[in-house]
Amino acid sequence: MHEGIAPARQAELGVVPEGKAHVAGRTDEPLIEWTIPALLADTVARVRDREAVVFRAQGIRWTWGEFAARVDALAGGMTRLGLAKGDRCGVWAPNRYEWLLAQFATARIGVILVNINPAYRLHELEFALAKTGCRALILPERFKSSEYLAMLRVVAPELTEDAPGELDSASLPNLRHVIVMSDAHHPGCFRFAEVEAMGAEVSVSDLDALTATLDRHDPVNIQFTSGTTGMPKGATLTHRNIVNNAHFVTAAMKLAEADRLCIPVPFYHCFGMVMGTLGCVTKGAAMVVPGEGFDPVDTLTAVAEERCTALYGVPTMFVGMLEHPRFAEFDLSSLRTGIMAGAPCPIEVMKQVQRHMHMHEVTIAYGMTETSPVSFQSDTDTPLDKRVGSVGRIQPHLEVKIAREDGSVADIGEQGELMTRGYSVMQGYWDEPDRTAEAIDEEGWMHTGDLATIDGEGYCNITGRVKDMILRGGENVYPREIEEFLYTHPDVSQVQVFGVPDHKYGEIVAAWIVPKPGATPTEDGIRQFCRDQIAHFKVPALVRFKPELPMTVTGKPQKFVMRDAMVEELGIDIEKTA
Repeated sequence: MHEGIAPARQAELGVVPEGKAHVAGRTDEPLIEWTIPALLADTVARVRDREAVVFRAQGIRWTWGEFAARVDALAGGMTRLGLAKGDRCGVWAPNRYEWLLAQFATARIGVILVNINPAYRLHELEFALAKTGCRALILPERFKSSEYLAMLRVVAPELTEDAPGELDSASLPNLRHVIVMSDAHHPGCFRFAEVEAMGAEVSVSDLDALTATLDRHDPVNIQFTSGTTGMPKGATLTHRNIVNNAHFVTAAMKLAEADRLCIPVPFYHCFGMVMGTLGCVTKGAAMVVPGEGFDPVDTLTAVAEERCTALYGVPTMFVGMLEHPRFAEFDLSSLRTGIMAGAPCPIEVMKQVQRHMHMHEVTIAYGMTETSPVSFQSDTDTPLDKRVGSVGRIQPHLEVKIAREDGSVADIGEQGELMTRGYSVMQGYWDEPDRTAEAIDEEGWMHTGDLATIDGEGYCNITGRVKDMILRGGENVYPREIEEFLYTHPDVSQVQVFGVPDHKYGEIVAAWIVPKPGATPTEDGIRQFCRDQIAHFKVPALVRFKPELPMTVTGKPQKFVMRDAMVEELGIDIEKTA
């Protein structure tokens, strides 16, 4: 029998040829057929008085009962604003308690939460809001260098003149309600606390009646994922998608009621809001949020003082903590488990995490936004070599195959495209039927675009990435998106964007530009043009101006030639950066 496929599941699948890279997860435990509010209600009923939520930067500490009451207050306030099932509400903010409340309040009443990356700038913000037709947007005044409210006023200048709840924007015709995480009053905006206060007039029974109309297959979340061509796509996820993924991911790391999970990863990403906050709800475990953005000392302090038993992060986060000069000051002996994901983990980093951070049961996970997100995960007792040399084995109730270019199933150990099928596959890309059809075939297979192999024990190894995707410090960066933006610069005639190896980030963004005749753009000028419009991790670190770009005889740009030239110019030792 094929490792990883239960006999009953093999029969259900039909023929799974011996020696073929086609695996399915166990199905002995049934899927959870609940909506998010039903799941939360069940957890609250079990552990009402246990600590549920800690936001250290904001001085917030709630039990499950208190958390549920705050969720209902915001949900009730949203209904008073007229938000209803199927409407979209954007959240553009770092990790704050308001984000968490919005996540569960929107789900309570069937409003679809739209995650907007807090690093987004004007160009990306306007696209995300317009694409999804958001009726409401929740945001802070500012965070670090981002003046969120000021940027929104650039996109929708009518905000300063219109009354709260009556925004009439030429560029964002659907947007009516702007809700600010602030005690200060701003023209055209509601204060977050005001909306919560409105909810006092809405009874729990009224909210329960709304929740009773929801279906587990309803869309509940839109997350933007950059495409290899064109603008970002809105992966649309259902209650069923993310409730089950949150459950099985945290089950793999043996999370339980007594656990306390430190979540320094961003909420706008599946890592934070599905594997993190929703994962805690599935188990009744406490969520500990060390700060609004990742900081190694804040995270180490939170783990030590809150006695966290689990910790999430991408490899660069763990390196940042391990290499911090104050690392030895912190008592991390409470840690046991966690997840490292987002990029390959070097074996030395894994050894240090296990030895110095006491995370002997840390797991590795792999997936994509379109699959809610995790498809493969290691176990708490997976051998070290498999933990760093693979992304684990298939998750329950999912099916994966490695396909050759002709569509046939590859052999064990043979490289091909990884395809995923099962409950976790998204409903589709929001308002993009053609792009959805390109990604999900008629048999329900999600074409990930990742190259991979599966060994005889069912362990998966990701061997390549989606076409030209750049992986910078755990962030997926797609060159085409940056190229299309740079084409809006008046001095740019041609542009190609690609990744260059980097010791710190894994890869950094490079751009080769052919200026328009007579134009004399500068590197700093190009970067400044980007900084106010696109996320910082997409801004090219390297800019070179060229009279022409290397092309094939058929006119296709040769990114590999450009990359090799930059590697030579910079004197990069590929082996040391790998």
